[in-house]
Amino acid sequence: MTATAAERAAMTHALEIARRGPRGLNPQVGAVILSPTGDVLAEGWHRGAGTPHAEVDALSKLAPAELRGATAVVTLEPCNHTGRTGPCAQALIDAGVARVVYALDDPGVRSGGGAERMRAAGLDVVAGEQADAAEALIGDWLTVQRLGRPHVTVKWAQSLDGRAAAADGSSQWITGPAARADVHRRRAAADAIIVGTGTVLADDPALTARDGDALLPRQPVPVVIGARETPAEAAVRRHPHAPLFYTEHDLTAILADLRDRGIQRVFVEGGPTLASAFLAEGLMDEVLAYLAPVLIGGPKLALGDIGVSSIGEARRLVVDEWLPLGPDLLAIARPAAADEAAENDATVNAVPADENTSRNDPSRSEGEA
Repeated sequence: MTATAAERAAMTHALEIARRGPRGLNPQVGAVILSPTGDVLAEGWHRGAGTPHAEVDALSKLAPAELRGATAVVTLEPCNHTGRTGPCAQALIDAGVARVVYALDDPGVRSGGGAERMRAAGLDVVAGEQADAAEALIGDWLTVQRLGRPHVTVKWAQSLDGRAAAADGSSQWITGPAARADVHRRRAAADAIIVGTGTVLADDPALTARDGDALLPRQPVPVVIGARETPAEAAVRRHPHAPLFYTEHDLTAILADLRDRGIQRVFVEGGPTLASAFLAEGLMDEVLAYLAPVLIGGPKLALGDIGVSSIGEARRLVVDEWLPLGPDLLAIARPAAADEAAENDATVNAVPADENTSRNDPSRSEGEA
């Protein structure tokens, strides 16, 4: 069973109106109600937690007689549980809708299963219409459902010999303008930017996303982790978003709180102590390592202890892209899957273990204003 031309057009429109809803705890969802002849009767979208879901929003605009035999086109499988609102699958059944076309299955253990419920009630149900476009729209939300926490990108900049700063702590600038501009673009794509108090106290970063001196339209929420007090005059306190401060060091708990605040994607900028802590706990989905053609030497390593004591424990990565940025090079990497890690191990098992077992724990990264 496939979607009709009218239903495909309705799905395209439903995806467009879904974007009117906010990013956050709930996914952006759009719905369009069609008559039995394919005419658009109503549309709706989800406006945030506690408000009617897209299907119910659309249904509320029609009289019961108009809904008999209608088709609902929805960007996400109608939910099957009662939370702040009732199950949308049952609402569609009760309304007399005859057919439902949706894009993506609901991944929730409690909220999924709406399609089965509607089929059991005698409705025609078509799944997968424009699924790729729907996944592109709410991919970050889907990742949060899968991981149980926000997606984590860990970023650092380093010299070719692996240093984040000179021996005196100075670090502006290791990388060039093109690399720094790339960082700001990626900041703007995140919901939150995380640093440690060492970086705040040493560099006084604004933690904004900028194009030159101008603020980009989308700004990440600044997050500062550490027990030391952030000064009242610190630049981060003038950020467009009120900063979040965590004095605890339980990263799992911090990420859980950010998830509950609707944060879906975080950007960890450091310094090295904080970046190393995220890596040591396996709380990393993407690495952005900016490599500059400069030698610094000294003790200020880009990473400290990440819990690796032998080469067999090394955190294997897959580099998805090497991106030249002026004289610098960006490695965009992700954790290797088990089969990819095994393949990497096979290519390096003859390499002797690194004899340098010293541990360095600098408190800041290359300064980012």
